[in-house]
Amino acid sequence: MRQTMIATLLTACATTAVAGQDALRRQVDDYRSARQVEIVAELNELLALPNVASNPADIEINAKYIAGMLERRGISARILRHPNSMPAVYGELRVPGATRTVMMYAHYDGQPVNERDWTYPPFKPTVLDNTIDAGGKPAVIRNGANVDEYRIYARSASDDKSPIVAMLTALDALRATGNQPSVNIKFFFEGEEEAGSGGLGELLRAHRDLLAADLWLLCDGPVHVSRAAQLVFGVRGVTGLEITLFGPARALHSGHYGNWAPNPAARLAELVASMRDGEGNIKIAGFLEDVRPLDASEKAAIDALPRLDDSLRNALRFGASESKGVLAERIMLPALNVRGLQAGAVAGSAANAVPTVARASIDFRLVPNQTPERVRELVEKHIRAQGYEIVHETPSAEQLLRSPRIVQLEWDEGPYAGYRLSSGHPAGVALRSIATRTVGQPVIVPMLGGSLPISTIADALDAPMIVLPMVNHDNNQHALDENLRIRNLWDGIALYAAVFRDLAKEWRIVP
Repeated sequence: MRQTMIATLLTACATTAVAGQDALRRQVDDYRSARQVEIVAELNELLALPNVASNPADIEINAKYIAGMLERRGISARILRHPNSMPAVYGELRVPGATRTVMMYAHYDGQPVNERDWTYPPFKPTVLDNTIDAGGKPAVIRNGANVDEYRIYARSASDDKSPIVAMLTALDALRATGNQPSVNIKFFFEGEEEAGSGGLGELLRAHRDLLAADLWLLCDGPVHVSRAAQLVFGVRGVTGLEITLFGPARALHSGHYGNWAPNPAARLAELVASMRDGEGNIKIAGFLEDVRPLDASEKAAIDALPRLDDSLRNALRFGASESKGVLAERIMLPALNVRGLQAGAVAGSAANAVPTVARASIDFRLVPNQTPERVRELVEKHIRAQGYEIVHETPSAEQLLRSPRIVQLEWDEGPYAGYRLSSGHPAGVALRSIATRTVGQPVIVPMLGGSLPISTIADALDAPMIVLPMVNHDNNQHALDENLRIRNLWDGIALYAAVFRDLAKEWRIVP
């Protein structure tokens, strides 16, 4: 994604600046402006800790550091453990007289990195005065200075360490300005979200009473592509699949053996095409039967979303989208994404040979009321119907000789289902009011196209879930040169401060 082009195209739609901001926003901004150096320094210290989800030692260091951040603020903190999960950091702030409790969620683990691909080292946070694409140069944060368009480049700068700092700084600002939270505040910082949250459900159930709350507010994910804030009431689920097809035991000359020896690359192309058409529609029998239809309010919310498809296509340099539907509608549906294909070699490395093996990596995005278990059942039934014998481990020579068509399937561990809460939920209406006066009218999104372990949390704890993200949409999350736009950090601090102070009052007056 070319960040500069998208930012230029979408600036006219930006609504993060709010005319006539309320008194609390001005108080929080004044507090933050005088402490910009120390706020960014705390975030950079956290970002400097390597946090790849597959490295337990690094995750442990991060957990202890974050627990210390809570304790320094007088928040009761502990590290929650379970044999099958990475540690989670829990914090609790009881507020005298409060009758509602909100759980603030973020995750502190991150995606793997290839340091050679990054412009700046991923675990040495670097502040630039603009994006890399726009020619940004290393810069220094100063108190009182306008650094809105500065960027911090580091792994997890946006996904998902900055919300942690924004939440805690919001509490600092409330205390310093004489404001009191209206709700009890709990914090749950997960340590395995980027690894699929495979042990999360067991950990949650083991600490069910401790984690009870009236609302879970998940602060993962970006703001809307228009730069407006967004309130998100659901996410798609996800399950991944690795497919391996087998050909001859050694590569064979295509002139001597082509059209005789089975070609796994050609068969793989046929198999993928049997599951998905050219418009992205899933062709697997029964796959859409469990999909929960959108209700009238959800359809209205989608109709009200900004239409930025043409701008996005121009910025991303493709002439037409796969389907006739707009992006906002398409992400309400399940998807089959081919995330990688591998067989033989191409271009100058290509050989005139029948390859020995072909692989595809696929992720399925699920919507309510689909389940990973049912999807697996339907996919495997479809593949068998194409004439394949399915195995889940590398087949032996005897198996390959016995079966004319054999496929190895490896399903991801830790899949989760989709989730969607009614956008008319009283807590959602309250949050909409708070966001509007703090950062501008938010975009209401029934469901994000990406995935979070919301269904896992909801199943374990039976609590409503709403996503209130703060980071920039052009953040390169999961990719090289991940970054955070500083203005989004400032807006996040102000927004979470307003939520802490006003949620109980706003929730109470909603019918």
